[in-house]
Amino acid sequence: MSAVLRAQGLGKRYKQRWALQNCDLDIPAGRVVGLVGLVGPNGAGKSTLLNLASGMLTPTAGTIEVCGGRPAEGVEQLAKVGFVAQDTPVYAALSVADHLDLGKRLNPAWDDAVARDRIRHLGLNSRQKAGKLSGGQRAQLALTLGIAKRPELLILDEPVAALDPLARREFMQDLMEAVAEHELSVVLSSHLVSDVERTCDYVIVLVDSRCRWPATSTTWSPATTGSPDRAGTRRRCRPVSTSSPPATPTGRPPSWCAPTRRSTIRPGPSARSVWKTSSWPT
Repeated sequence: MSAVLRAQGLGKRYKQRWALQNCDLDIPAGRVVGLVGLVGPNGAGKSTLLNLASGMLTPTAGTIEVCGGRPAEGVEQLAKVGFVAQDTPVYAALSVADHLDLGKRLNPAWDDAVARDRIRHLGLNSRQKAGKLSGGQRAQLALTLGIAKRPELLILDEPVAALDPLARREFMQDLMEAVAEHELSVVLSSHLVSDVERTCDYVIVLVDSRCRWPATSTTWSPATTGSPDRAGTRRRCRPVSTSSPPATPTGRPPSWCAPTRRSTIRPGPSARSVWKTSSWPT
């Protein structure tokens, strides 16, 4: 099985602080993978990992390979990856049509028909300035630009963080339809398990150093997902670490952040899935 993203001993340091350390990943192509940070919404290294994968940052330690090459190494490699940064940034002074024209000029594999069909489907006025769009509309415009680039891997950093629940649901539904139609590999981040548990094949949990757990990341897969095209499916994944569970201030381990090899972890009462860690599929 080919890997769309592979990292070994990956780390990124800002001055004296490590934002990401000892990260080992092997993500197969054709999957939707979610990144979730443990211990607080920020500081666990989600954005750092995605920026390393997109080529926006260079690693301090270890190696990372995306779509068979080093991130951002040449025009061909750049064309393989679509990246939507946190808060789905767009140019406020440009119209929707201007964004599509810019995407066409900058991306050699640009699919103009896909872009314009999505804009019509979303009901966006092509003459409207991006700065006048709602948060959900801006997110959909950014997603359209990422899809129309026709990348092998689409990276989304907290794409729904600023959206209301209805816009969040619509965005994730549109993303799943695009994945099915264009056979994309997707890596997206969130600080909420609920954002990814129904749509992702795999979930990667980045453990913040404040958790006092020597491991940096652990990969889980939901035993049963709730997305329409994946209902009832079962997947297995390789845990990046099998360290002992960390102790909380009360002296007891957290309810769902302490996987061990071939163990079954039942999340807290708000979660709907039973998470498993076992071996990577062969």
